[in-house]
Amino acid sequence: MTNTLSHAPAPAAAVSRMGASAWGRIAICIAIALPAVVFRIGGFAPNALVDLLVFGGAVVAASFLLAWAAEAAQKDIAGALAIAILALIAVLPEYAVDLYYAFRSGYDPAYEQFAAANMTGSNRLLLGFGWPLVVIISLLVARRFVKTGSLPASATRVLELERSSRLDIGFLALLALVAFLIPLMGSIPMWFGFVLLAAFVWYLWRASKVTDDDDDEELVGMAGNIASMPQRARRWTIVALFVVAAAVILSSAEPFADALVDSGSALGIDSYFLVQWLAPLATEAPEFIVAALFALRGMGGAAIGTLIASKVNQWSLLVGSLPIAHVLGGGTTGGLPLDSRQVEEFMLTASQTVLGVAIIIALRFHRWSAIALAALFAVQFFVTDTNGRWVLSIVHIVAALVVFWINRRDILPTITAPFRRPSSPAFRD
Repeated sequence: MTNTLSHAPAPAAAVSRMGASAWGRIAICIAIALPAVVFRIGGFAPNALVDLLVFGGAVVAASFLLAWAAEAAQKDIAGALAIAILALIAVLPEYAVDLYYAFRSGYDPAYEQFAAANMTGSNRLLLGFGWPLVVIISLLVARRFVKTGSLPASATRVLELERSSRLDIGFLALLALVAFLIPLMGSIPMWFGFVLLAAFVWYLWRASKVTDDDDDEELVGMAGNIASMPQRARRWTIVALFVVAAAVILSSAEPFADALVDSGSALGIDSYFLVQWLAPLATEAPEFIVAALFALRGMGGAAIGTLIASKVNQWSLLVGSLPIAHVLGGGTTGGLPLDSRQVEEFMLTASQTVLGVAIIIALRFHRWSAIALAALFAVQFFVTDTNGRWVLSIVHIVAALVVFWINRRDILPTITAPFRRPSSPAFRD
Protein backbone atom coordinates (compact mmCIF):
# COMPACT_ATOMS: atom_id res chain seq x y z
CA MET A 1 0.00 0.00 0.00
CA THR A 2 2.81 2.39 0.87
CA ASN A 3 4.58 1.83 -2.45
CA THR A 4 1.36 2.43 -4.36
CA LEU A 5 0.64 5.65 -2.55
CA SER A 6 4.20 6.91 -3.02
CA HIS A 7 3.72 6.82 -6.79
CA ALA A 8 0.27 8.38 -6.77
CA PRO A 9 -0.30 12.14 -6.67
CA ALA A 10 -0.44 13.06 -2.99
CA PRO A 11 -2.50 15.86 -1.52
CA ALA A 12 -0.55 19.06 -1.02
CA ALA A 13 -1.13 18.93 2.72
CA ALA A 14 0.31 15.41 2.93
CA VAL A 15 3.39 16.40 0.95
CA SER A 16 3.81 19.46 3.19
CA ARG A 17 3.57 17.38 6.34
CA MET A 18 6.12 14.87 5.11
CA GLY A 19 8.44 17.62 3.96
CA ALA A 20 8.15 19.49 7.27
CA SER A 21 8.88 16.32 9.23
CA ALA A 22 11.93 15.56 7.12
CA TRP A 23 13.28 19.10 7.25
CA GLY A 24 12.71 19.25 11.01
CA ARG A 25 14.92 16.25 11.68
CA ILE A 26 17.50 17.47 9.20
CA ALA A 27 17.55 20.83 10.99
CA ILE A 28 18.23 19.09 14.32
CA CYS A 29 21.27 17.30 12.85
CA ILE A 30 22.58 20.53 11.33
CA ALA A 31 22.13 22.30 14.67
CA ILE A 32 24.18 19.58 16.39
CA ALA A 33 26.91 19.87 13.75
CA LEU A 34 26.99 23.69 13.73
CA PRO A 35 29.21 24.16 16.84
CA ALA A 36 31.90 22.01 15.18
CA VAL A 37 31.83 24.28 12.13
CA VAL A 38 32.17 27.35 14.35
CA PHE A 39 35.04 25.74 16.29
CA ARG A 40 36.81 24.75 13.07
CA ILE A 41 36.47 28.13 11.36
CA GLY A 42 37.27 30.12 14.51
CA GLY A 43 40.16 27.84 15.50
CA PHE A 44 38.64 27.20 18.93
CA ALA A 45 40.02 24.27 20.94
CA PRO A 46 39.12 24.76 24.64
CA ASN A 47 40.23 21.28 25.73
CA ALA A 48 40.22 17.69 24.56
CA LEU A 49 36.95 16.73 26.27
CA VAL A 50 35.00 19.64 24.80
CA ASP A 51 36.50 18.95 21.38
CA LEU A 52 35.52 15.30 21.71
CA LEU A 53 31.89 16.18 22.44
CA VAL A 54 31.61 18.92 19.82
CA PHE A 55 33.33 17.20 16.93
CA GLY A 56 32.08 13.74 17.89
CA GLY A 57 28.51 15.05 17.92
CA ALA A 58 29.08 16.60 14.50
CA VAL A 59 30.35 13.31 13.06
CA VAL A 60 27.35 11.41 14.42
CA ALA A 61 24.87 14.02 13.16
CA ALA A 62 26.48 14.09 9.72
CA SER A 63 26.48 10.28 9.66
CA PHE A 64 22.71 10.30 10.05
CA LEU A 65 22.38 12.79 7.18
CA LEU A 66 24.50 10.54 4.98
CA ALA A 67 22.57 7.42 5.92
CA TRP A 68 19.22 9.05 5.13
CA ALA A 69 20.43 10.54 1.84
CA ALA A 70 22.17 7.38 0.64
CA GLU A 71 19.10 5.25 1.33
CA ALA A 72 16.65 7.74 -0.20
CA ALA A 73 18.84 8.06 -3.31
CA GLN A 74 17.94 4.49 -4.25
CA LYS A 75 14.62 5.86 -5.50
CA ASP A 76 16.32 7.87 -8.26
CA ILE A 77 19.63 6.17 -9.00
CA ALA A 78 20.31 2.64 -10.21
CA GLY A 79 23.17 0.69 -11.70
CA ALA A 80 26.82 -0.01 -10.94
CA LEU A 81 27.81 3.68 -10.75
CA ALA A 82 25.16 4.31 -8.09
CA ILE A 83 26.34 1.28 -6.11
CA ALA A 84 29.91 2.60 -6.14
CA ILE A 85 28.93 6.14 -5.16
CA LEU A 86 26.55 5.07 -2.39
CA ALA A 87 29.03 2.57 -0.98
CA LEU A 88 31.75 5.22 -0.75
CA ILE A 89 29.41 7.82 0.78
CA ALA A 90 27.94 5.45 3.35
CA VAL A 91 31.35 4.59 4.82
CA LEU A 92 32.75 8.13 4.74
CA PRO A 93 32.43 8.86 8.51
CA GLU A 94 34.34 5.77 9.59
CA TYR A 95 36.88 5.98 6.78
CA ALA A 96 37.57 9.68 7.32
CA VAL A 97 38.64 9.04 10.91
CA ASP A 98 40.57 5.85 10.18
CA LEU A 99 42.39 7.22 7.15
CA TYR A 100 43.39 10.30 9.13
CA TYR A 101 45.08 8.04 11.69
CA ALA A 102 46.81 6.12 8.90
CA PHE A 103 47.91 9.33 7.15
CA ARG A 104 49.26 10.90 10.33
CA SER A 105 51.09 7.70 11.22
CA GLY A 106 53.22 8.35 8.14
CA TYR A 107 54.98 11.23 9.94
CA ASP A 108 54.07 10.41 13.55
CA PRO A 109 54.87 6.78 14.47
CA ALA A 110 52.84 7.11 17.70
CA TYR A 111 49.69 7.03 15.56
CA GLU A 112 50.47 3.75 13.78
CA GLN A 113 48.59 1.75 16.40
CA PHE A 114 45.44 3.86 16.12
CA ALA A 115 44.78 3.20 12.43
CA ALA A 116 44.60 -0.54 13.03
CA ALA A 117 42.77 -0.05 16.33
CA ASN A 118 39.89 1.88 14.75
CA MET A 119 39.53 -0.62 11.90
CA THR A 120 39.54 -3.75 14.08
CA GLY A 121 37.15 -2.18 16.56
CA SER A 122 34.59 -1.13 13.95
CA ASN A 123 34.87 -4.50 12.23
CA ARG A 124 34.25 -6.53 15.38
CA LEU A 125 31.53 -4.14 16.58
CA LEU A 126 29.64 -4.62 13.32
CA LEU A 127 29.66 -8.41 13.53
CA GLY A 128 29.63 -8.97 17.28
CA PHE A 129 26.96 -6.39 18.11
CA GLY A 130 25.25 -5.35 14.85
CA TRP A 131 24.52 -8.81 13.47
CA PRO A 132 23.05 -10.25 16.71
CA LEU A 133 21.02 -7.07 17.28
CA VAL A 134 19.33 -7.32 13.88
CA VAL A 135 18.69 -11.05 14.22
CA ILE A 136 17.16 -10.82 17.69
CA ILE A 137 14.90 -7.93 16.64
CA SER A 138 13.82 -9.82 13.51
CA LEU A 139 12.96 -12.97 15.46
CA LEU A 140 10.99 -11.00 18.04
CA VAL A 141 9.04 -9.21 15.31
CA ALA A 142 8.34 -12.56 13.63
CA ARG A 143 6.30 -13.63 16.66
CA ARG A 144 3.49 -11.28 15.58
CA PHE A 145 3.25 -12.99 12.20
CA VAL A 146 3.46 -16.47 13.73
CA LYS A 147 0.44 -15.68 15.91
CA THR A 148 -1.56 -14.73 12.83
CA GLY A 149 -0.50 -17.87 11.00
CA SER A 150 1.30 -16.00 8.21
CA LEU A 151 4.69 -17.45 9.24
CA PRO A 152 5.71 -20.87 10.57
CA ALA A 153 6.80 -21.26 14.19
CA SER A 154 10.41 -21.75 13.05
CA ALA A 155 10.50 -18.05 12.04
CA THR A 156 10.94 -17.16 15.72
CA ARG A 157 14.10 -19.28 15.90
CA VAL A 158 15.81 -18.80 12.52
CA LEU A 159 16.25 -15.75 10.28
CA GLU A 160 16.27 -16.71 6.61
CA LEU A 161 18.72 -14.64 4.56
CA GLU A 162 17.89 -13.50 1.05
CA ARG A 163 19.30 -15.61 -1.78
CA SER A 164 21.18 -12.64 -3.19
CA SER A 165 23.21 -12.54 0.04
CA ARG A 166 25.21 -15.54 -1.19
CA LEU A 167 27.39 -13.24 -3.29
CA ASP A 168 28.26 -11.00 -0.33
CA ILE A 169 28.90 -13.99 1.91
CA GLY A 170 31.15 -15.53 -0.73
CA PHE A 171 33.23 -12.37 -0.99
CA LEU A 172 33.36 -12.04 2.79
CA ALA A 173 34.56 -15.66 3.09
CA LEU A 174 37.38 -15.07 0.62
CA LEU A 175 38.39 -11.79 2.26
CA ALA A 176 38.35 -13.40 5.71
CA LEU A 177 40.79 -16.07 4.53
CA VAL A 178 43.03 -13.47 2.89
CA ALA A 179 42.93 -11.40 6.08
CA PHE A 180 45.00 -14.04 7.90
CA LEU A 181 47.94 -13.00 5.71
CA ILE A 182 48.09 -9.67 7.57
CA PRO A 183 49.16 -11.11 10.96
CA LEU A 184 51.52 -13.49 9.14
CA MET A 185 53.20 -10.60 7.30
CA GLY A 186 53.18 -8.33 10.36
CA SER A 187 52.18 -5.37 8.20
CA ILE A 188 49.82 -4.25 5.43
CA PRO A 189 52.09 -3.73 2.40
CA MET A 190 51.16 -1.36 -0.40
CA TRP A 191 50.83 -4.19 -2.91
CA PHE A 192 48.42 -5.97 -0.57
CA GLY A 193 46.38 -2.78 -0.26
CA PHE A 194 46.03 -2.57 -4.03
CA VAL A 195 44.93 -6.21 -4.14
CA LEU A 196 42.17 -5.46 -1.62
CA LEU A 197 41.08 -2.36 -3.54
CA ALA A 198 40.89 -4.48 -6.70
CA ALA A 199 38.75 -6.97 -4.77
CA PHE A 200 36.41 -4.13 -3.78
CA VAL A 201 36.03 -3.03 -7.41
CA TRP A 202 35.41 -6.64 -8.41
CA TYR A 203 32.78 -6.94 -5.69
CA LEU A 204 30.98 -3.80 -6.89
CA TRP A 205 31.01 -5.05 -10.47
CA ARG A 206 29.61 -8.47 -9.50
CA ALA A 207 27.00 -6.89 -7.21
CA SER A 208 25.83 -4.64 -10.05
CA LYS A 209 24.93 -7.76 -12.05
CA VAL A 210 22.60 -9.14 -9.39
CA THR A 211 18.91 -8.41 -9.87
CA ASP A 212 16.25 -8.60 -7.22
CA ASP A 213 12.63 -9.64 -7.19
CA ASP A 214 11.59 -6.44 -5.44
CA ASP A 215 13.15 -3.47 -7.19
CA ASP A 216 10.55 -1.20 -5.56
CA GLU A 217 11.56 -1.97 -1.99
CA GLU A 218 9.80 0.17 0.56
CA LEU A 219 11.94 2.78 2.26
CA VAL A 220 11.42 3.32 5.97
CA GLY A 221 11.90 6.11 8.47
CA MET A 222 13.55 9.35 7.37
CA ALA A 223 14.64 7.87 4.05
CA GLY A 224 10.97 7.17 3.34
CA ASN A 225 10.07 10.75 4.25
CA ILE A 226 12.66 12.14 1.86
CA ALA A 227 11.73 9.69 -0.90
CA SER A 228 8.08 10.77 -0.65
CA MET A 229 8.93 14.37 -1.56
CA PRO A 230 8.24 15.67 -5.09
CA GLN A 231 11.00 14.61 -7.47
CA ARG A 232 12.78 17.97 -7.84
CA ALA A 233 12.69 18.73 -4.10
CA ARG A 234 13.81 15.19 -3.28
CA ARG A 235 16.82 15.27 -5.58
CA TRP A 236 17.97 18.69 -4.44
CA THR A 237 17.55 17.61 -0.82
CA ILE A 238 19.62 14.47 -1.33
CA VAL A 239 22.43 16.36 -3.08
CA ALA A 240 22.43 19.04 -0.38
CA LEU A 241 22.56 16.42 2.37
CA PHE A 242 25.51 14.70 0.70
CA VAL A 243 27.44 17.96 0.34
CA VAL A 244 26.71 19.28 3.84
CA ALA A 245 27.38 15.95 5.58
CA ALA A 246 30.60 15.34 3.65
CA ALA A 247 31.87 18.83 4.46
CA VAL A 248 31.08 18.42 8.17
CA ILE A 249 32.71 14.99 8.36
CA LEU A 250 35.86 15.95 6.47
CA SER A 251 36.32 19.08 8.57
CA SER A 252 35.60 17.29 11.86
CA ALA A 253 37.52 14.05 11.31
CA GLU A 254 40.95 15.42 12.25
CA PRO A 255 39.99 17.27 15.48
CA PHE A 256 37.68 14.40 16.51
CA ALA A 257 40.44 11.84 15.98
CA ASP A 258 43.00 13.92 17.88
CA ALA A 259 40.51 14.60 20.68
CA LEU A 260 39.97 10.86 21.12
CA VAL A 261 43.68 10.35 21.69
CA ASP A 262 44.10 13.39 23.97
CA SER A 263 40.96 12.62 26.00
CA GLY A 264 42.40 9.32 27.11
CA SER A 265 44.99 11.05 29.27
CA ALA A 266 42.47 13.59 30.59
CA LEU A 267 40.00 10.88 31.59
CA GLY A 268 42.53 8.35 32.79
CA ILE A 269 41.34 5.92 30.09
CA ASP A 270 43.56 4.10 27.64
CA SER A 271 43.55 6.15 24.40
CA TYR A 272 43.75 2.93 22.42
CA PHE A 273 40.45 1.80 23.97
CA LEU A 274 38.70 5.06 23.06
CA VAL A 275 39.95 4.96 19.48
CA GLN A 276 39.05 1.30 19.05
CA TRP A 277 35.51 1.46 20.43
CA LEU A 278 34.17 4.99 20.92
CA ALA A 279 34.94 6.24 17.40
CA PRO A 280 33.40 3.20 15.65
CA LEU A 281 30.36 3.36 17.93
CA ALA A 282 29.77 6.95 16.82
CA THR A 283 30.28 6.34 13.12
CA GLU A 284 28.42 3.01 12.98
CA ALA A 285 25.38 4.16 14.99
CA PRO A 286 23.33 5.42 12.01
CA GLU A 287 23.95 2.19 10.11
CA PHE A 288 22.82 0.12 13.09
CA ILE A 289 19.68 2.22 13.47
CA VAL A 290 18.78 1.91 9.78
CA ALA A 291 19.27 -1.86 9.91
CA ALA A 292 17.23 -2.08 13.11
CA LEU A 293 14.39 -0.14 11.43
CA PHE A 294 14.35 -2.64 8.59
CA ALA A 295 14.22 -5.49 11.11
CA LEU A 296 11.37 -3.84 13.00
CA ARG A 297 9.40 -3.64 9.75
CA GLY A 298 9.79 -7.40 9.25
CA MET A 299 12.59 -7.04 6.67
CA GLY A 300 15.23 -8.97 8.61
CA GLY A 301 16.86 -10.49 5.54
CA ALA A 302 17.45 -7.07 4.00
CA ALA A 303 18.68 -5.70 7.33
CA ILE A 304 21.35 -8.33 7.88
CA GLY A 305 22.23 -8.13 4.19
CA THR A 306 23.24 -4.48 4.52
CA LEU A 307 25.49 -5.27 7.48
CA ILE A 308 27.12 -8.16 5.63
CA ALA A 309 27.87 -5.83 2.71
CA SER A 310 29.44 -3.37 5.17
CA LYS A 311 31.80 -6.10 6.37
CA VAL A 312 32.89 -6.71 2.78
CA ASN A 313 33.56 -2.97 2.37
CA GLN A 314 35.61 -2.86 5.57
CA TRP A 315 37.82 -5.82 4.70
CA SER A 316 38.44 -4.61 1.15
CA LEU A 317 38.15 -0.83 0.72
CA LEU A 318 39.05 0.25 4.27
CA VAL A 319 41.93 -2.14 4.95
CA GLY A 320 43.24 -1.65 1.43
CA SER A 321 43.30 2.12 1.84
CA LEU A 322 45.27 2.16 5.12
CA PRO A 323 48.77 1.46 3.74
CA ILE A 324 48.21 3.93 0.91
CA ALA A 325 47.21 6.68 3.36
CA HIS A 326 50.22 5.83 5.52
CA VAL A 327 52.64 6.18 2.61
CA LEU A 328 50.99 9.40 1.43
CA GLY A 329 51.51 10.77 4.95
CA GLY A 330 55.25 10.22 4.67
CA GLY A 331 55.65 6.56 5.62
CA THR A 332 58.74 5.02 4.10
CA THR A 333 58.23 1.34 4.89
CA GLY A 334 56.14 0.58 1.80
CA GLY A 335 53.04 -0.04 3.86
CA LEU A 336 51.47 0.20 7.32
CA PRO A 337 53.64 -1.55 9.95
CA LEU A 338 51.95 -3.43 12.78
CA ASP A 339 53.30 -4.08 16.25
CA SER A 340 52.60 -7.25 18.22
CA ARG A 341 49.35 -5.84 19.65
CA GLN A 342 48.06 -5.02 16.15
CA VAL A 343 48.93 -8.49 14.93
CA GLU A 344 46.84 -9.95 17.75
CA GLU A 345 43.96 -7.58 16.99
CA PHE A 346 43.93 -8.50 13.30
CA MET A 347 44.08 -12.19 14.17
CA LEU A 348 41.13 -11.83 16.54
CA THR A 349 39.15 -9.82 13.97
CA ALA A 350 39.84 -12.26 11.14
CA SER A 351 38.92 -15.28 13.26
CA GLN A 352 35.66 -13.62 14.33
CA THR A 353 34.85 -12.94 10.68
CA VAL A 354 35.45 -16.59 9.78
CA LEU A 355 33.05 -17.64 12.53
CA GLY A 356 30.46 -15.18 11.23
CA VAL A 357 30.78 -16.60 7.73
CA ALA A 358 30.39 -20.15 9.04
CA ILE A 359 27.17 -19.17 10.83
CA ILE A 360 25.50 -17.57 7.80
CA ILE A 361 26.95 -19.68 5.00
CA ALA A 362 23.74 -21.73 4.81
CA LEU A 363 21.66 -18.52 4.51
CA ARG A 364 20.13 -19.22 7.91
CA PHE A 365 20.90 -17.25 11.08
CA HIS A 366 19.83 -19.19 14.18
CA ARG A 367 18.89 -17.51 17.42
CA TRP A 368 21.52 -19.43 19.36
CA SER A 369 24.18 -18.31 16.87
CA ALA A 370 23.30 -14.66 17.45
CA ILE A 371 23.51 -15.13 21.21
CA ALA A 372 26.86 -16.93 20.89
CA LEU A 373 28.32 -14.18 18.68
CA ALA A 374 27.22 -11.48 21.13
CA ALA A 375 28.62 -13.44 24.09
CA LEU A 376 32.01 -13.96 22.43
CA PHE A 377 32.08 -10.28 21.51
CA ALA A 378 31.44 -9.32 25.16
CA VAL A 379 34.15 -11.69 26.43
CA GLN A 380 36.90 -9.72 24.68
CA PHE A 381 36.35 -6.76 27.01
CA PHE A 382 37.38 -8.97 29.92
CA VAL A 383 40.26 -10.56 28.00
CA THR A 384 42.82 -7.79 27.75
CA ASP A 385 46.15 -9.60 27.61
CA THR A 386 48.04 -11.27 24.78
CA ASN A 387 47.29 -14.84 25.82
CA GLY A 388 43.61 -14.08 26.16
CA ARG A 389 43.35 -12.64 22.64
CA TRP A 390 45.10 -15.64 21.13
CA VAL A 391 42.90 -18.07 23.08
CA LEU A 392 39.75 -16.24 21.96
CA SER A 393 40.98 -16.35 18.36
CA ILE A 394 41.45 -20.11 18.64
CA VAL A 395 37.96 -20.46 20.13
CA HIS A 396 36.56 -18.58 17.10
CA ILE A 397 38.40 -20.83 14.65
CA VAL A 398 37.46 -24.09 16.39
CA ALA A 399 33.82 -23.04 16.60
CA ALA A 400 33.91 -22.02 12.94
CA LEU A 401 35.29 -25.41 11.88
CA VAL A 402 32.47 -27.18 13.75
CA VAL A 403 29.81 -24.97 12.14
CA PHE A 404 31.42 -25.33 8.70
CA TRP A 405 31.20 -29.10 9.08
CA ILE A 406 27.51 -28.87 9.92
CA ASN A 407 26.93 -26.62 6.89
CA ARG A 408 29.49 -28.34 4.65
CA ARG A 409 27.07 -28.69 1.72
CA ASP A 410 26.81 -24.90 1.46
CA ILE A 411 30.54 -24.16 1.43
CA LEU A 412 31.19 -24.74 -2.28
CA PRO A 413 28.12 -22.84 -3.61
CA THR A 414 29.02 -19.85 -1.43
CA ILE A 415 32.76 -19.79 -2.07
CA THR A 416 32.16 -19.98 -5.82
CA ALA A 417 29.37 -17.36 -5.84
CA PRO A 418 31.75 -14.47 -6.66
CA PHE A 419 32.88 -16.37 -9.76
CA ARG A 420 29.47 -17.51 -11.01
CA ARG A 421 27.10 -15.56 -13.22
CA PRO A 422 24.14 -14.52 -11.07
CA SER A 423 20.68 -15.28 -12.41
CA SER A 424 17.49 -13.39 -11.74
CA PRO A 425 16.12 -13.00 -9.13
CA ALA A 426 19.15 -14.32 -7.20
CA PHE A 427 21.70 -17.10 -7.04
CA ARG A 428 20.45 -20.64 -7.37
CA ASP A 429 22.39 -23.72 -6.36
